[in-house]
Amino acid sequence: MHDLKAELLRGLWYVALVGADVRPGRLVHKTLLGEPLLIGRGHDGRVFALRDICPHRGIPLHYGRFDGETITCCYHGWRFDVGGTCVEIPSLREGQEIDLGKIRCGAYACVERQGLVWIYFPPTDKAASAPAEPPRMPVFSDEAAPAAAIMLPFPCSTDHAAFGLMDPTHAGFVHTSWWFKHQPTKLRPKEKQFEPIELGWRMVRHPLPPQNLVYKLLGRHVETEISYKLPGLRIEEVHGDRHAVVGLTAITPITDEATEVHQIFWASPGWVAPLAPLLKPFMHTFLDQDRQVVVKQREGLVHRPRLMLINDADTQARWWMRVKDEWIAAQSEGRPFVNPLEPKTLRWRS
Repeated sequence: MHDLKAELLRGLWYVALVGADVRPGRLVHKTLLGEPLLIGRGHDGRVFALRDICPHRGIPLHYGRFDGETITCCYHGWRFDVGGTCVEIPSLREGQEIDLGKIRCGAYACVERQGLVWIYFPPTDKAASAPAEPPRMPVFSDEAAPAAAIMLPFPCSTDHAAFGLMDPTHAGFVHTSWWFKHQPTKLRPKEKQFEPIELGWRMVRHPLPPQNLVYKLLGRHVETEISYKLPGLRIEEVHGDRHAVVGLTAITPITDEATEVHQIFWASPGWVAPLAPLLKPFMHTFLDQDRQVVVKQREGLVHRPRLMLINDADTQARWWMRVKDEWIAAQSEGRPFVNPLEPKTLRWRS
């Protein structure tokens, strides 16, 4: 955790982008986990993800043409289907036999669910066959699209981005806007119960202050539950007796020292989605405050200081490293992941 770089976790599903950003017949190229990706949507409406390098001469395939079924490399016209298999080499003449089925650019397991495109990154020594399904957000169906979504690149490792996700005490000092915690000196004692879950832990469901006007829109008896899990997902459920909102903050590494941070939420009231153009500036301001902090933090981290973590405010940062280390060990030893955490009550002021 003291380094600018972080070990990247494999054998897991990552949020690549919002499905609405992948238009039919268009290609999106990204670098995630240090690997070049080409993401597209075929004529059948299904998304796919390929390694964005032609195996012939190494040129990125995103410079080529996509007709909804095949991608044609811009250099020599080699064509690949959406599964990554070569289907044509124009330079071949009669009698020059090549088994095109053995020529592949590489493909990733890719699933579009709840309006998000998830990509599976297998362990480096294994194929991408039959991975477990990507996470599902609670409450909403697989067809439910997000009410609003944004993404910002953070110049930090996934470790430092994750610490920000689960830090319960920075909001009053970082997120100081006229509309949110504009008086950071008013710190209140907090006490929350936590318990282990699959690939992480959660803050046990508890009631929210009834005097908050925003929560009143969801009805009475509003409660929340917040989960944190590998590879860097923070899922918050807020339920009232009339409506529900689910928020996802997802960190996806670009490299071992650069990260994409996605903020997405789903809402049951039908009037929320049309307000997305008004909501996104507030979401952007809030997330950019976190981004600005890691930009400043990087100035100190380049000197490799020995960092401090205190109880209980920083306990979740310790949990992140314990869960992550266990995942890496389980992968290395070829055994199932065993969550090392136990139920615990944490106390802090924020």
